[in-house]
Parts: sequence; structure tokens; C-alpha cells
Amino acid sequence: MARDTLNRSLSVAPMMECTDRHERYFLRLISRHVLLYTEMVTTGAILHGDLKRLLGFDPFEHPVALQVGGSDPGDLARCAKVGQDFGYDEINLNLGCPSDRVQSGRFGACLMAEPELVADCVKAMKDAVDVPVTVKTRIGIDDRDSYEELVQFVEIVAKTGCKTFIFHARKAWLQGLSPKENREIPPLRYDVVYRIKGDFPELDVIVNGGITTLDAVRDHLKAVDGVMIGREAYSNPYFLASVDQDFFGEQDAVLSRHEILDRYVDYMETQHFAGVRLNQMTKHIMGLFQGIPGARAWRRYIGENVHLPDANMDVVRQAAQFVHASFL
Repeated sequence: MARDTLNRSLSVAPMMECTDRHERYFLRLISRHVLLYTEMVTTGAILHGDLKRLLGFDPFEHPVALQVGGSDPGDLARCAKVGQDFGYDEINLNLGCPSDRVQSGRFGACLMAEPELVADCVKAMKDAVDVPVTVKTRIGIDDRDSYEELVQFVEIVAKTGCKTFIFHARKAWLQGLSPKENREIPPLRYDVVYRIKGDFPELDVIVNGGITTLDAVRDHLKAVDGVMIGREAYSNPYFLASVDQDFFGEQDAVLSRHEILDRYVDYMETQHFAGVRLNQMTKHIMGLFQGIPGARAWRRYIGENVHLPDANMDVVRQAAQFVHASFL
């Protein structure tokens, strides 16, 4: 088994309809070291779908992990092998999504009620690949949210040799709340994740949920091994601009928004020529100027013009003119 050498001190969470290959390329322009995750891809999609469309990615995106959703050990093993063959650096099992669609497929957060099955899935995946197999989970579901139950879950899964547990520091309600509400309403319990790290010092414990500042990242890293950023990295991506210097020891200067945008426009031009719709790529850069003068006009101009029949890269270049030059 290959040694796990990935640096998980800072990562960007898998987010449906967000962390596709275009978003990951864009984020890699901002940080060379943050670990990136795909959107969750189901075993059914991988086994029966268009693999190039679902799993294809640019080598520039490394390090990048594939997140899969499923509950059949054999199917997950085959999908893990496919992911490894495509070149992903890690295979992650989704145990945290609470949506009705995911539950109907018997995967995601509902699997926390079946730790033995989760262990079978993880073991099958680990036996199939040489890259690390990790899990992303909640701290509990419904009324099964005692610390003792979480410890039991971790113990059973860890016996497979799984060393990395990513915890969204909220429990999930499987009924009555939407996925969005499940990201906001259950209270954050960072203390529970810290306690797991204290009780399982041999594991790599990553905390996720509600983390929006680099100061918060630094505070969490005093107690756990890594921090996973979610929505903040999507809505305010330049938030990550200094992380290579702050957390990975880089000495190179931070790229400006203007430099990042120029490089992404070059990427978009190539992709657009290959048939990718412009709006599939521009949606990821709407937050590039979050919080600075002209950001609203930047977003509005792109939104109003990107769907026009003759839209091209000039839409982005012209939108950038609304942002004060000192912020480019």
C-alpha cells in the first residue's frame, strides 16, 4: 500500500454543482497546495455513465480527490479503482449528505446508522486501490447523536485501516430539513471533533463546517490535523490567496485578482473552443471581487451578457472594467 503523503492541513470541500473541473482549475490558480475535491459522484454514474465527462480533469488540478457516493462494497471498490486509474490522489466516501435523493439510494449520512456496512465499503475500497481512502461524515444523525455512538462509529470504521476522517461538525436531520438547512440549522459542535482527535490521536482528523476566516483556520489547526473550507471558498475564492504562504511555506508572491483572471480567461478560451458553454465556467468567478467596489456591477454584467449568442471572453474582460483598477 502506497504511503499517504497528501497534506490535508487545508482543503476545499466537495460541493454539488460547485466543485466541478472548471472550479477546481480556477481555485488551483489561487492556491497550488490546497487539496481539492470533486463533487460527489455516485457509483451508478461511474459504472454506467460517461467517464470522461464525469471524471476527466486537468493535471494542473493536483492534488485532487474523488468523492464517491454508494453503499455496495463491490461497486465502491470498482469505482475506487476507476478513480485511481483516472489519476485521483485520494478516494473519499460520502457519509454526510442528508438529501432525500441520496437517502433513497441508501448512501450519504444515513449510512452512519450502519457502521459495519460502512466498514465493509471502506475495506473493499482500500483493498482495490493504492491511493488513500478517506471518509467525510457528520457527528451524528437524528437522535443518534451521542458521543458514545460517534466513538463506536469511528472505532468500527478505523479498524479497516482508514486513517483520515473528515467531520462536518454538525449532526444531520434526515427528515424535515433541506440539505441547505442541514448546513445551517443544526448547531456547530467543534468541541466534538476536537474530542475525537484527543481520543484517537493516531487518526488524521479534519474539521469542516462554518469556517470563513484564516484566523479560524489557525485556531482549528491547534486542535485537529486539518481544516476543510466549504461555501466561503466558492462565494469568496480570493479568501484563499495567501494560504500557500501562510500554511504551506511558499515564498512566491501572491497572484493578484487580475493575474488570476487573465490565466482563467486563457483556460476558458481553450475550453470554449472545445465546446464548453461559457456560463459553465463564468459562474465560478462571480465571487472573485467579493467585498470590493464594483463587485456587484461585475456580477451583473456577466449575468446579463454571458448567455447572448455571440458571447465570448470579451464579456469577462469588459465586466472587469467595472472593478476599480486598484483591486485588479
